[in-house]
Amino acid sequence: MGRVGIIGVGQSAFVRSYPGSIRELVFEGFQEAMSDAKITAADMDATVVCSAPEYDKQRSPAGVIAEYLGLNPQPTFYAETLCSSSSTGLKLAYSLVQSGLHDSVMVLGFQIMSQLSSEESQERMGRGADIQWESPFGTMMPAYYAMHAQAHMAAYGTTLEDLALIRVKAATYGQLNEKAVYRKPVALEQFTDSENIFSQPVATPLRTGDCCANADGSSCIIVASEEKAKALGCDPVWILGLGAASAPVNMAGRERLTGLNVAEKAAEQAYRMAGITAKDVDVAEVHDCFTIAELMAYENLGFAAPGEGRDLIRSKETYKEGSIPVNVDGGLLSKGHPIGATGGSQIRTIVLQLRGEAGDIQVKDPTIGLVHNIGGVGLYGNVTILGRD
Repeated sequence: MGRVGIIGVGQSAFVRSYPGSIRELVFEGFQEAMSDAKITAADMDATVVCSAPEYDKQRSPAGVIAEYLGLNPQPTFYAETLCSSSSTGLKLAYSLVQSGLHDSVMVLGFQIMSQLSSEESQERMGRGADIQWESPFGTMMPAYYAMHAQAHMAAYGTTLEDLALIRVKAATYGQLNEKAVYRKPVALEQFTDSENIFSQPVATPLRTGDCCANADGSSCIIVASEEKAKALGCDPVWILGLGAASAPVNMAGRERLTGLNVAEKAAEQAYRMAGITAKDVDVAEVHDCFTIAELMAYENLGFAAPGEGRDLIRSKETYKEGSIPVNVDGGLLSKGHPIGATGGSQIRTIVLQLRGEAGDIQVKDPTIGLVHNIGGVGLYGNVTILGRD
């Protein structure tokens, strides 16, 4: 079993309302990744397309996309694990290459959330929960994560200011990310000003500023065997560890609400496969769909003990200059969250960091990077460890 690496990455700009088709949107991420790897569609053996189909107007989008991008007659697969779809796609691509079935696989993630109204999007998100026992009672994404926030506050004394500090950090770096939806500074005072939109309640204790926005976007990751990468003249970032887990759909079936078990289980697997610990990680991308989600990720990934994640954000240890930089591309809170493209965007950020190509958000000399991507409200969890020689 040889090594498997990432030889190309790409991403469209994430926007609130994309004016074109899914073909055109996916082409933007595809074009950047192909240019990055300096290869053509003829060099690809297979494609994994990733999205959450309940948001797609086009049925079987993988076929339409493969045709438009000139990827026929190579096989095309489709992967869906809600918000973690494209990191699941990376695991599938790794497996296809590691098995020897294919030498190179492209992972395409996309979503045009604006094809639906906000009400329609929320209704579909609600149906990501159990449609018999939970979603009929109005449990939607903000409400679920609000329960996590309440539990964390009750158990550890976490404050509203701790959550706001995470959004302030996100905005600090979102301003520097030309592909992000939200590129404005955010001050802590905006959360205490009763007239400011950031302070408005969504689901107690979460406020507007604690929530990421829907977005339209695409991402593209190109994976290849070591031999294929050499033949193509590419210098890969290696996939060192992969972890994945699932949890009961119903919240009543969860062990606790102060963290996500799927993140802990996936991290354990990924660390073990990579032969590292949390202390070896130089830079991380975590799934910050809500501010509490990032705080829980600090603890679930082992960057802080349970209840001590707040200390990392208070001391700015998760800023670019800190001991464990997290989401220095602005995270979902600044970039937006086009469901099927999100994991690929996170992976792209870490690849650029490890290459030293991240520009204004570059962390100093990273060699190990981590991506934490959650599907649903902790229903699916993926952790990916990437590294350089």
